[in-house]
Amino acid sequence: MSTEDEKLLKEAKKLPWDERLQHKNWKVRNDANIDLAALCDSITDPKDARLREFGPLFKKTVADSNAPVQEKALDALLAFQRAADADASRYAKEVCDAIVAKCLTGRPKTVEKAQAAFLLWVELEAAEVFLESMEKAVKNKVAKAVVPAIDVMFQALSEFGTKVVPPKKILKMLPELFDHPDQNVRASSKGLTLELCRWIGKDPVKSILFEKMRDTMKKELEAELANVSGLAKPTRKIRSEQEKELEEEAVPETSGANTSEEAAADAPVEIDEYDLVDPVDILAPLEKSGFWDGVKATKWSERRDAVAELTKLASAKKIAHGDFHEICRTLKKLITDVNLAVAVEAIQAIGNLARGLRAHFSGNARMLLPVLLEKLKEKKPTMAEALNQTLQAMHKSGCFTLIDVIEDVRVAVKNKVPLVRSSTLTWVAICIETRNKATVLKLHKEYVPICMECLNDGTPEVRDASFSVLTAIAKMVGMKPLERSLEKLDDVRKKKLSDMIGSSSDTVLSSGTAPITTSGAATSARGVADSMSMKRSAASMLSGKKPVQAAAATKKSGPSKSTAAKKTDGGSQSKTSAAPEIEDVEPAEMSLEEIEERLRSVVKAETISQLKSSVWKERLEAIGILKQEVESLTELDKSAELLIRLLCAVPGWSEKNVQVQQQVIEVITYIASTVNKFPKRCVVLCLLGVSERVADIKTRIFAMKCLTAFCEAVGPGFVFDRLYKIMKEHKNPKVLSEGILWMVSAVEDFGISNLKLKDMIDFCKDIGLQSSTAVTRNATIKLIGMLHKFVGPDIKGFLSDVKPALLSALDTEYEKNPFEGVAAAPKRTVRVLDTASSTSAGSSDGLPREDISAKITPTLLKNLGSPDWKVRLESIDAVTKIVEDANKRIQPTGTADLFSALRGRLYDSNKNLVMATLSTIGSLASAMGPSVEKSSKGILADVLKCLGDNKKHMRECTLTALDSWVAAAQLDKMVPYIIVSLGDQKTGSEGRKDLFDWLSKHVSKMGDPSEALPLLKPSASSLMDKSSEVRKVAESFMNEILRICGQEVVGRNLKDLPSPTLAIVSERLKLSTVHEGFSESVKMVTTSMSLPSKAGLKNNKHGPNDRGSNVGKPVSQRGLPARASVTMVSTQDPAQSQALFNIKDSNKEERERRVLVRKFKFEEPRREQIDELKIDLFKHFREDVSLRLWNSDFKRQIDGIELLQKALPSSGKEVIELLDILLRWFVLRFCESNTTCLLKVLDFLPELFDILKDQSYMLTEAEAAIFLPCLIEKSGHNIEKVREKMGELIKQMVNIYSLPKLLPYVLEGLRSKNNRTRIECVDIIGYFIDHHGTEVGGLMKNLPSVAALTAERDGEIRKAALNTLATAYKNLGDDVWRYVGKLSDAQRSMLDDRFKWKAREMDKRREGRPGDARAALRRSLRENGSDIAEQSGEVVSRSVSGSMISRDFGYADAHMDRHMVPRQIPAATGPADWREALKIVALGLPEQSVEGMKVICHELTQAADPESTVLEDLIKEADRLVSCLAVMVPKTFNFSLSGASSRSCKYVLNTLMQTFQIKRLAHAVKEGTLDNLITELLLWLLDERVPLMDDGSQLLKALNVLMLKILDNAERTSSFVVLINLLRPLDPSRWPSPTPAESLAVKNQKFSDLVVKCLIKLTKVLQSTMYEVDLDRILQSIHIYLQELGMEEIRRRAGADDKPLRMVKTVLHELVKLRGTAIKGHLSMVPIDAEPQPIILAYIDLNLQTLAAARMLTPSGPMGQTHWGDAASNNPNPSSHSADAQLKQELAAVFKKIGDKQTCTIGLYELYRITQLYPKVDIFAQLQNASEAFRTYIRDGLAQVEKNAAAGRTPSSLPLSTPPPIAAIPSPKFAPSPVHTKSIDSKTDYNEDNASGETLPFRGQGDATDQQTERYQTSGTLDALRERMKSIQAAAIGHFDGAQARPLASMNGSNMLHGGTRLDGEPQQQSNIPPMDERALSGLQARMERLKSGSMESL
Repeated sequence: MSTEDEKLLKEAKKLPWDERLQHKNWKVRNDANIDLAALCDSITDPKDARLREFGPLFKKTVADSNAPVQEKALDALLAFQRAADADASRYAKEVCDAIVAKCLTGRPKTVEKAQAAFLLWVELEAAEVFLESMEKAVKNKVAKAVVPAIDVMFQALSEFGTKVVPPKKILKMLPELFDHPDQNVRASSKGLTLELCRWIGKDPVKSILFEKMRDTMKKELEAELANVSGLAKPTRKIRSEQEKELEEEAVPETSGANTSEEAAADAPVEIDEYDLVDPVDILAPLEKSGFWDGVKATKWSERRDAVAELTKLASAKKIAHGDFHEICRTLKKLITDVNLAVAVEAIQAIGNLARGLRAHFSGNARMLLPVLLEKLKEKKPTMAEALNQTLQAMHKSGCFTLIDVIEDVRVAVKNKVPLVRSSTLTWVAICIETRNKATVLKLHKEYVPICMECLNDGTPEVRDASFSVLTAIAKMVGMKPLERSLEKLDDVRKKKLSDMIGSSSDTVLSSGTAPITTSGAATSARGVADSMSMKRSAASMLSGKKPVQAAAATKKSGPSKSTAAKKTDGGSQSKTSAAPEIEDVEPAEMSLEEIEERLRSVVKAETISQLKSSVWKERLEAIGILKQEVESLTELDKSAELLIRLLCAVPGWSEKNVQVQQQVIEVITYIASTVNKFPKRCVVLCLLGVSERVADIKTRIFAMKCLTAFCEAVGPGFVFDRLYKIMKEHKNPKVLSEGILWMVSAVEDFGISNLKLKDMIDFCKDIGLQSSTAVTRNATIKLIGMLHKFVGPDIKGFLSDVKPALLSALDTEYEKNPFEGVAAAPKRTVRVLDTASSTSAGSSDGLPREDISAKITPTLLKNLGSPDWKVRLESIDAVTKIVEDANKRIQPTGTADLFSALRGRLYDSNKNLVMATLSTIGSLASAMGPSVEKSSKGILADVLKCLGDNKKHMRECTLTALDSWVAAAQLDKMVPYIIVSLGDQKTGSEGRKDLFDWLSKHVSKMGDPSEALPLLKPSASSLMDKSSEVRKVAESFMNEILRICGQEVVGRNLKDLPSPTLAIVSERLKLSTVHEGFSESVKMVTTSMSLPSKAGLKNNKHGPNDRGSNVGKPVSQRGLPARASVTMVSTQDPAQSQALFNIKDSNKEERERRVLVRKFKFEEPRREQIDELKIDLFKHFREDVSLRLWNSDFKRQIDGIELLQKALPSSGKEVIELLDILLRWFVLRFCESNTTCLLKVLDFLPELFDILKDQSYMLTEAEAAIFLPCLIEKSGHNIEKVREKMGELIKQMVNIYSLPKLLPYVLEGLRSKNNRTRIECVDIIGYFIDHHGTEVGGLMKNLPSVAALTAERDGEIRKAALNTLATAYKNLGDDVWRYVGKLSDAQRSMLDDRFKWKAREMDKRREGRPGDARAALRRSLRENGSDIAEQSGEVVSRSVSGSMISRDFGYADAHMDRHMVPRQIPAATGPADWREALKIVALGLPEQSVEGMKVICHELTQAADPESTVLEDLIKEADRLVSCLAVMVPKTFNFSLSGASSRSCKYVLNTLMQTFQIKRLAHAVKEGTLDNLITELLLWLLDERVPLMDDGSQLLKALNVLMLKILDNAERTSSFVVLINLLRPLDPSRWPSPTPAESLAVKNQKFSDLVVKCLIKLTKVLQSTMYEVDLDRILQSIHIYLQELGMEEIRRRAGADDKPLRMVKTVLHELVKLRGTAIKGHLSMVPIDAEPQPIILAYIDLNLQTLAAARMLTPSGPMGQTHWGDAASNNPNPSSHSADAQLKQELAAVFKKIGDKQTCTIGLYELYRITQLYPKVDIFAQLQNASEAFRTYIRDGLAQVEKNAAAGRTPSSLPLSTPPPIAAIPSPKFAPSPVHTKSIDSKTDYNEDNASGETLPFRGQGDATDQQTERYQTSGTLDALRERMKSIQAAAIGHFDGAQARPLASMNGSNMLHGGTRLDGEPQQQSNIPPMDERALSGLQARMERLKSGSMESL
């Protein structure tokens, strides 16, 4: 300082205080303030006169324009306030106003001192002035000034409480702050609201504030309020109270007497909501409402409405005082109003007035009470309820006390109405229960006599009510004051009273004590927490600063705590202490003397005194002694905090000696890592000092270990949060840089699960990366890189505003730390995970999502709907900006209103705004993730409507938004909206086209493709769209679904489409899948069902079933069963008598379920996996072995391996049971770096694998998934010897795990980051190619992966890849080029050179040319006909095109790999031809029969070729083949259920499918064989074990589809007969064993239901297949079924609605409906003349009558006859039904059929037959009234039919045009007939039939002849029948010379009567009777033969 300044200051000191403080030189003012502060500090008397002089000066000094001077002025003010007393508050207003105006926007220190000054004014009892100033402060336009104002109100409230700081004014300020534009202000206002809730309760705050808040704010505060618990307690007192305390301390003898007063003062003050609200004047509005006129009205409704208005106005929480006497007098009259509604309303109004006026209503209340008590006589519930509520409100509101109204009560209890007496006493009891003890003591003397008198009342209710009053009094004051009064009671009443008091005593105790205890615990905890309140801000109350888990815990524990407190007696103390409490983290002050006193029993006094020594050696010695003493303590937890406090005090963190520092840190580290629960207060005490020691290189290691120990003790989240502030404010830059470096290691050790990532990222951005020190920036970059390892590339979005140079450095760091996922196991764990510090990082991927609800203001939402388009656009851009500012990661909170507003903009007239909105919606979806689906309120439907726009750019924007949406919410959630959009005509053709294109791209990416199936029907409708583009893309989309889901699933979902649409869909899909048979579709289903997303689940569930099975072994080695006994293993040590392995409680399947199979990539074992392994190891291995194997010393591990090695030969089965545990242990050893132990393991493993091979054991999928990824990854070890052993081990694996399954693991190794691993994997592939052939296990498919490695930079990898490809070239020759994939020219050149070199080498060694061995093998195959190369997968897929087996099943059996000799070429072990294959199948061995079925499938595929000659041979053996396969079905399924693979099941079903796809083969299957097959298939469809098998769902689908194919293509007569026979109860022995635990009746019911479904399918198509069935056989089977049941059983079942019986009736009804009366001609196999008459005849009669009545047929014979054998007896007048009349009837029926669109073809053929039978009849004479068009149609139709008949074609094979109407109308346009052809290959089927010399019968033939036969049948005798037969045949010979005859095929080898010799001796083949006529006549012939013999054969 210059001499002039010194002189000036010296001169200035002579000036008066006011001049000095207002001097123009700031230094003088500064010096004056310093002097003033010192002077005030020196004043001890608050009444000192100088203080009055200084008071007025501060209003100007604190407003000084110079910031340093202003700060010193505040220091002086604080000193003044500390020295003064409450008298100084007179200056408070001016000073506070000055501080508000000038200090709250200054420096942080200035603001802090200003806040302290405000609090001191409150302490000086100027709280009102303080709050008035705050009202001005919160209205400041600068948000920076508002936050400190809110914070200081928060601090004042939390420190002084509501008794000093009235909350009323604060409540008035808050509503404006809730809508403040600044986020920090809103957060602080929320915190202040929560603090208010702590003081005055949640309900008052809610009722006052919530109605003034936005919904978003309400939701947030509701969530925060859940965290507020307990009542607050003030921690600071006003000055006058402090002085009282000092006086009391000076007089200690009086302290005991004032204990109760202190307790009362300390008790929390309950704030009444009534005091917080402003009064409302209701008299003026009441006058205006017309109240006085209304209450005088004559109409009761007007009176009621007037009083209701008063009730409404009086419902205000607080009513302004006024004159209510007149109103109350009016209400008194209305209480007795004749209308009940008016009276009730008046009583309610009185209650509201009592609540609102309280004590001011006392006079009126006393006046109204007698009337109200008198009104208690009313029994109406509404009146009683209103009275009770009003009376209780008057007492509770303090309008009167029970003492005041004693006279009114005495009068009421003497009322003549008992209800008045009892209700009055009940009200008194309630009032007493709500009062305190003091009040009840005053009144009990008055009320007890009244109750005693009422105990003698004659009404029980009155006596009970008086008992309840006495009980309430006794509960409050106890029994002692009542003893004298109760002496007069008799024993019975005394007992009753004591029982009532005793039953409620528990409640008394719990309700009396528990709340006090709870609140005490809460307030004490809060009191300590508030000791640091100066450092707390209002925003710190929010849960954003607290963990989510803590909030959840509070929510859960809150209700339970209160409930427990209420229900327990005396145990509330323990309950409260057991409840989780928020730990107090801020350490309270404690003097060194107190610490020493407390540690006297733990630490010697000499040690502490030495620690204080100034000699460093003594301090060092002392700290060493202390360390030893601490380590020797057994109960360290009790003293941990005191020891930490001691070390922080002495030697303290200012210790200069490095050695002492190191020792201190070591002791602290030891304490932190040893105690069970390390208090966070201790961490806070030590953290600053330890962080400074980190900056010192000498103590850095110790300090970092200490920080890590802190993290393990309390969680890294807490340590990091505290360190941010320390490092940010510390002056030493090394504290920051080294601290950040420690954070890098901590993140790596502990992961991110306990960290608040948002805070860390902000710290890195704002502090670390902004540092001027390069070391700090580099350390920060490393920290961000480590975060990238855990959270991935999304972290870049939070760092987009970083400088480009730093961004490039960060990118480099990201590459060093690639993303590994949150699941990466941390190396260290938190010992005691504290819910207050552990928090989820914000979302599922670790990165936080920001809550943007505060930014979505009402103004923004309003502007989105503004009429000005510019404002609307700005608002949309503002939303996008909000999303970008939140790093494109937002929470869904509060976005519902935003989406509603954006929905309106999607319909904006300005298209540019619509496109901007679509872009914004896409951004919101991407930022919100999956939660957008719930929050968007269906806005997706509106987005999709934008596709209807004709502008391409608009549609592109929409599709972009959809892309964002599907990335966030998945396609399956969007499907319902898309279905609506596709069906909406407004979408337009262009929109639908774009949408289908978009769907085609995304449908294949769906997690569950079946979710897309609902889109099929809208897509099918789009196939009929007028736009060709839409039809094309819809077809493409459906093909995509077909490819993913399979033909069967698609067909099932489309079956209920309308016929025209279904026809188009079938045609389109048929064209697109014409080369794909059934099996291919099933393969697609199989593939789609085993997508990666579900593979893990499926394999996890059925993993143990998927194991290799041994050929030739009857039982699969599925994993040996656990044994009860423990196997004894003898070792060299005789003391070890216990078994080495314990498999007693082993549950291998359960352990394997924990393994994620099909995961080929290796991951380091996680901590929990290692812990599980340890448990399993010690559980199942002998203790000494377990201890050795789990020892950290590798030598002990080797000893353990040697023990296992010795026991291995004799313990094979036990080793197999525990193999998964061993393999997990070996994986751990592979992951360690000890070479000696690793080599020992590699020596042991080959021996183990040999044992497994000898046991014929194959590794399970889970075991392979445990071991193989690690083995493959570690095969690239840097030690050559280890690499060699691992390579040999992988090659040996083929013996215990099939090569096809092993290869995916090896291929994963090709993608390893370790080059040596990749080289080893390439070499292994080369080895497999060389030794197993390229075609084994699909090795050829893997060659592109190997070939791609030839482009690698590493020369060794290129060399290995070239060698492997050269080996492939040796085997394949030039064919190798087909398998290597796309290569560059350079790669091809390299390969070409290497192949030439290989060819030369082979030539030198005389090994032939490349590919010769393979060519020789193929020649051998062609010559021998054997399928050696079937193992390639390629051959199988080619030979079995469309196989239902999924791709994995194309490979050979897993065990075939071991039986290949020689090495170069697989052995040809398959059957030579299909006959030999059939013999293999006939043997019935599931696994061996697979080879035979492969050959048969191959032959069946060739037989499907029209040019093939194999079919004829196969037809001869078809029945035998199906018979063998039917036997194989149960064998293969039982074999699979025993644990083997389901491979054989799939082959059996596939072979059957191939057989029944060929119609001629299916027809060749005999009825008995078909019966066996259908029975087996249906039984396995019902078996509940099938879905649990490996690929169970696929097997069920295959069974279903096979059954449908059998019904389609098998001989239909046999199908009908078999299924009708199966309707009977099944023989119990046929059911698979074991069967489900259900009754035989239930199982038979399920079986019958399936049979019924099959019959329904056959019956549905009966009309079109009538010519393919033998009706006689079907009717015979129906007859047998009905006869076996009998009439009684039929009646019983009909009543029970029996499905099988109903189905048989349905079949019979359909036959009668289709054949009419001609059905009677098909009863040749039914004994119609038997007695009693067959039941079937009655049913045929009944059906004929019913159908005739419905005009569905024209009867041609007598109806309802009872005896069919002799029709003449029932028809004595045969001439009554002339032939002409019957012919006319027949013609009328035929014309009716022709006129019907559905039956026109059949009608024409029937008409043609009639013309042939009756050539003289003029049929056109019957059509005189018909139109010319109809007659022309018939004429042309008959000509066409005649032509077709000559060609031998049936009605169903050729369509005819639709007939015109019969009436004379203009001829319609001819259209194609809608004849439905079931089979795609129907034409081929008929050609095949024709080729075999057979023609299908015509329906017309059957109908005409059958009806003719029926007519002849009505004549009387046998001779007459003979004569008529001859005449019919003679007529037929004359008229049907050109017709063809078709003999019926014999069924099951037995010739029916359809063939054979005619009655007149002529051979049948000379007859030209059409086939259907022949059937009818054959029935007559059979009956005549039986009649001739005079007997009927029994059935």
